[in-house]
Amino acid sequence: MDSVLRVPGRIGPRTLLITAAVPLAGWTMHAVALHKRLAATRRDPLTGLLRRDSYTARAHRLLARHGDDVAVVLIDHDHFKTVNDTRGHAAGDAVLAATAARLIAWAGPRAAVGRLGGDEFAVVLQLPAAHLEQRLAQLVRMLHTPVVLDNGRTVDVAASVGAATPPTVGSRDLRLLQRAADAALYDGKHSGRAALAAAHHTTVPSINGRRAGRPGTCVWGRAA
Repeated sequence: MDSVLRVPGRIGPRTLLITAAVPLAGWTMHAVALHKRLAATRRDPLTGLLRRDSYTARAHRLLARHGDDVAVVLIDHDHFKTVNDTRGHAAGDAVLAATAARLIAWAGPRAAVGRLGGDEFAVVLQLPAAHLEQRLAQLVRMLHTPVVLDNGRTVDVAASVGAATPPTVGSRDLRLLQRAADAALYDGKHSGRAALAAAHHTTVPSINGRRAGRPGTCVWGRAA
């Protein structure tokens, strides 16, 4: 009985602290792991860019916060299939990862930068009209810079860019802005310039974002 009675006396504040810390540490590790898993579901595993749903949510917040000073930019690689066919899929993955890094560097940490699928990307960022032409030309130059592979070889790359802003399209609706940017992109496809959408681009017939070219688009930023 004495030994039984003395057991509670051996449990001091330090023991209680350690005992309480064990489940707390376990829950902390669980929370960190859960956070990492949730973050992984929001981002594309190859490029690290936002997946479509997360990109869309952030894009809506930017439009609500900045209104007319927001630009919606769509990017589509030119001849990407050729890179995969001639250099291999590893080279293609390297090109996509390099494109993602360039888009993040260009747009900044507060932008919504997403991979929509395949070699198609989207950026929504605060970009006043006074700087739009210069910034889009800069983006075109960045996207036409050859990509250096791990083996030291380079891959020539190019991308088509279409942009839409609320003032030029006449709407702050993300869906319409993306539709207009996509239509402008295909107007200027392979031109080496960024194409700015106009109001009529919101009504251009589209099938999965692919449609015949249409005249009357403003294009900026011929690549050097």
